[in-house]
Amino acid sequence: MNIDFNKNNDGLVPAVIQDAKTLKVLMLGYMNEEAFLKTNETKKVTFYSRTKKRLWTKGEESGNFLQLVDIKLDCDNDTLLIHVNPVGPVCHKGDDTCWEEENKQDYGFISELEQIIENRKNQSTPDDSYVASLFAKGINKIAQKVGEEAVEVVIEAKDDNEDLFLNESADLLFHYLILLSAKGYKLNDIAKVLENRN
Repeated sequence: MNIDFNKNNDGLVPAVIQDAKTLKVLMLGYMNEEAFLKTNETKKVTFYSRTKKRLWTKGEESGNFLQLVDIKLDCDNDTLLIHVNPVGPVCHKGDDTCWEEENKQDYGFISELEQIIENRKNQSTPDDSYVASLFAKGINKIAQKVGEEAVEVVIEAKDDNEDLFLNESADLLFHYLILLSAKGYKLNDIAKVLENRN
């Protein structure tokens, strides 16, 4: 890895710290060559502290280390992307990230859809919302709907109509998210089961 530590005339490069599993950006630090070498040697992320004017291993006082997974260098050779497994909160204020965000798995629009389902489950009346009407009918109706959608996916999988297959697949996933919510779970709970099987 050919890191350009001299590009900014201070011997430092920015190091963006990202959770290897959730891909959430946790913090930003700076490394000189010595910090980079120590990080690779100890497998615990070490920075150069600009305020303390010395090497600083994240977690050396708190025990909240950043366990190294891998390091990537950007196209200009002057910024590092470091994937880690964090041990405890990352921010010195006790937050998961330095931006006061929760470090949880985010599935983009699917996570947003889970929240919409929760909102409709808790705030809508059956007359106002299809989701609320399903919850009002109970777990048996929700489970039945998932079964119906699963059969429709299987039927469309045997044909060559890509549009119908994708739409039925979306219907199945949507209703499955409703079923998970009815049982008190989220997609992340299923992801953890799959991860444990790996």
